Amino acid sequence: MSMLEHIGSLFSYDDWANREVLGSLQALNAPPVRSVELLGHILSTERLWLERLLAEKQTHPVWPLFTLNDCKLEIDQLPGLWKSYLASLGEAGLSDTRTYKNTKGDTFTSKKQDILLHVVMHSAYHRGQIAMDMRAAGFTPAYTDFIHAVRQGFVK
Repeated sequence: MSMLEHIGSLFSYDDWANREVLGSLQALNAPPVRSVELLGHILSTERLWLERLLAEKQTHPVWPLFTLNDCKLEIDQLPGLWKSYLASLGEAGLSDTRTYKNTKGDTFTSKKQDILLHVVMHSAYHRGQIAMDMRAAGFTPAYTDFIHAVRQGFVK
């Protein structure tokens, strides 16, 4: 498997995991507010990083006030956008760099493959926070472990 294929697989996992979290929150009459905020942050920053890679203007704040419906809209759009970006990037493009500014205005230059891996890891980190928040509120969070997704055939 090439590095690009591997990253594509990680983005497939990310999409599946985000959908699992959304489903678990939608199943609750009153989902924990912090969990919804964290999911909104995950989705907003996934779009932000794509916009940075494409040198486009930032669409959402880093911590948006998304409802679960807003989260669903993002979850429905982002996978196709990432798939298109990865297809246009190609294997050789992974080692290219992108210079961007963070939300504080600091300038950085990073390899595109490092940015892509950051996106997936950042989202997994915050999904872990959602799981902790849901447990603290007495709910059972979605089971979004990568190995579970692979074993169940959700990710190839």
